[in-house]
Amino acid sequence: MKAAIIQEVNQPVYVQEVEKPQAGPGEVIVQLKAAALNHRDVFVQQGKYPGMKLPVIIGSDGAGVVSEIGEGVSEEWLGKEVIINPSHNWGPDDRFYSKSFKILGMPDNGTFAEYLKVEAKYLHPKPQHLSFEAAAAIPLGGLTAWRALMTRAGMKPSERVLVTGIGGGVALFVLQFAVASGAEVWVTSGSDEKIEKAIALGAKGGVNYKDPNWTKNLIAATGGDRSGYFDVIIDSAGGPHFAKLIDVATAGGRICFFGGTTGNITDIIPGKVFFKQLNIYGSTMGTEAEFEAMIQFIEEKQIQPILDETFALDDTEMALRRMDNGTQFGKIVLKIG
Repeated sequence: MKAAIIQEVNQPVYVQEVEKPQAGPGEVIVQLKAAALNHRDVFVQQGKYPGMKLPVIIGSDGAGVVSEIGEGVSEEWLGKEVIINPSHNWGPDDRFYSKSFKILGMPDNGTFAEYLKVEAKYLHPKPQHLSFEAAAAIPLGGLTAWRALMTRAGMKPSERVLVTGIGGGVALFVLQFAVASGAEVWVTSGSDEKIEKAIALGAKGGVNYKDPNWTKNLIAATGGDRSGYFDVIIDSAGGPHFAKLIDVATAGGRICFFGGTTGNITDIIPGKVFFKQLNIYGSTMGTEAEFEAMIQFIEEKQIQPILDETFALDDTEMALRRMDNGTQFGKIVLKIG
């Protein structure tokens, strides 16, 4: 089969012929129709991921058709259109993943290939209203967004939500989930164009964080007083700007972050946190139950993931460079089958 492989750190991905996997007990072979990129794939290519094991077929997100089943797997899966949960071995404690937790695509071979071997318990029927490309865009980003927004931050439909850095896959899922739930959603971005696109998707408004006065502008736009603050804030950047999120959080508000793309969090004034009774949560990926709940919500609300650009499997390296330059709005997808 054809697959996109990282042989060495900081080297281009090469698409080459490799041996097709065989299904063992409890496993299936999925003939992949589409896969999608995450920043994680770029980090693996750069060697910035724990437990690196090369060579590896990268890719965490995928959708396709079950072409083979192993011993002990129900024949009902054979020929089914499926989406794959990349969050493996979470474990029995919903609060935190187990020591054996891993994400598809490192260290195990991932979805940037024509076929994938995976345990049948990580399969879910593909939502019928979605194409393979749209379905492939969901797993990692959708699950991360769902746990951060719904589980960790515990968003309620009546609340006001701020999503920072709109344009990336997870942030867009947070926006879509919150809007579909009935929340009032605002966004930040370094691009006015991305803010306008977010408004078209249901955001009430947004501000450009490159403006030194963005926090004051945001509070003024949303109410100008205590009513203009945010109940829930979902962030992926961390860095020095994180301290400003505390300024726009309402008393008793919840801030949840799942990334640190702009570096370490600095300059937080402790009094601002404890006098406002704020709750700050860290989050990553999610449980099998959360994945199932997220897929059900997408089906019920008929949510369409936002896609940026689609590449052929042979052009995986081009797709990774598109991801790395940070200009995308939505998920970057590989069309495979």
